[in-house]
Amino acid sequence: MLDADFFHRWMTRTAASVDREAAHLTELDSAIGDADHGSNLQRGFTAVSAALDKEPPQTPGAVLMLAGRQLISTVGGASGPLYGTLLRRTGKELGDAPTVTVEELARALGAGVAAVAQLGGAQAGDKTMLDALLPAAEALGTSFEAARDAARAGALATVPMQARKGRASYLGERSIGHQDPGATSAALLIAALAATDGATGGDA
Repeated sequence: MLDADFFHRWMTRTAASVDREAAHLTELDSAIGDADHGSNLQRGFTAVSAALDKEPPQTPGAVLMLAGRQLISTVGGASGPLYGTLLRRTGKELGDAPTVTVEELARALGAGVAAVAQLGGAQAGDKTMLDALLPAAEALGTSFEAARDAARAGALATVPMQARKGRASYLGERSIGHQDPGATSAALLIAALAATDGATGGDA
């Protein structure tokens, strides 16, 4: 069973991973976006860690709800609302239960990913964070490691895609050949989840 402490550690590990990979995320974003994805998420997850340490929530759902609110209020551009929606909707689906199963988390994450798709009007193959999140949510029903591997594969699969959503879509065919920064950061989030559970293979 997964308790609030597990989710707190997941968010803290994500913050550390984003901090470590911020320059890489910004490098990816400089090719097809605003060149601020790494610094934006770094600021947001730093705020998430500080908020969780200040007043640790008592349930898994409350941890993700607080994290989502922090991201929405501190991250500019599209990333804040999208990541905030993902975590808040997932947390809302988990409700007030003091502990949740992996199966319950998988269903809740699926609802969170669906909310992101609705907010952004995107779908699989559009070269967005959904290309990592959709396969990860589906694979989480199997194991944390499977979700991590599916997210990584999904992020890599964005390289040959032509962007159909967001600023990258303005580039048309010139967006081909670049890994999507949103899918890459989403893979970091899922890798941190697997690492929190003790899976080997690194955070990113």
